Amino acid sequence: MKYLSEINTEGFTIIENVYSDDEIEKIISLIENTTEKKTENTTFRKSQDLFAIRQFHKEIPETLAFIFNKNLKNIIENTFGKGYFITKSIYFDKPEKSNWFVAYHQDLTISVDKKTEIENFENWTVKQNQFAVQPPAAILEKNFTIRIHMDKTTKENGALKVINNSHSKGIFRVENLEIENETICEVEKGGIMIMKPLLFHASNKTTNNERRRVIHIEFSNQQLPDGLDWSEKDSIRN
Repeated sequence: MKYLSEINTEGFTIIENVYSDDEIEKIISLIENTTEKKTENTTFRKSQDLFAIRQFHKEIPETLAFIFNKNLKNIIENTFGKGYFITKSIYFDKPEKSNWFVAYHQDLTISVDKKTEIENFENWTVKQNQFAVQPPAAILEKNFTIRIHMDKTTKENGALKVINNSHSKGIFRVENLEIENETICEVEKGGIMIMKPLLFHASNKTTNNERRRVIHIEFSNQQLPDGLDWSEKDSIRN
């Protein structure tokens, strides 16, 4: 429960030294070996500004043994409790000269196994043959995201900017966002950031010619209604 108070109050927390340099290098090696073989995969997105792998834990499951080391498993269990599982994962590689930036937004969609008419599930989309939908806020409010930093991340190479405590206001339009207390979330290599999906967050362009690689994993412990299920659901590795 050490970090839960800050997560509930601010919407996020940063924890350093979760991974050793050796663990990070093993994860990077597995990613690089796989990307060399799967360049045409539909879940891979590559441009001069960004390389991303959607459904990351399914595309490169070998990484999970290193991702869920003793430190991370203890952090999850001691902060949130037992019974959580993966619901979505994305690998982001922001190159050294990237002009890619992301404006302030909330993470409002979840990945599900089919499209069906359910009350308060709206804004359906399909990406890489996978359905996504915006569920009721009550579902999003109970979930959390962990961002694993494979490189030192600073304001110069795209560290997340967040609006502190913006997750507590529910779902609302970015036009109504009041920037009262903004934090740039700089994280050392091997550190993590835990955040709530409804926390408004953004990232700027890279200005220091330094790479930024992050593994983004979303978690839940909830069963969806009316036979709907999480399409990327996977267990936390023991």
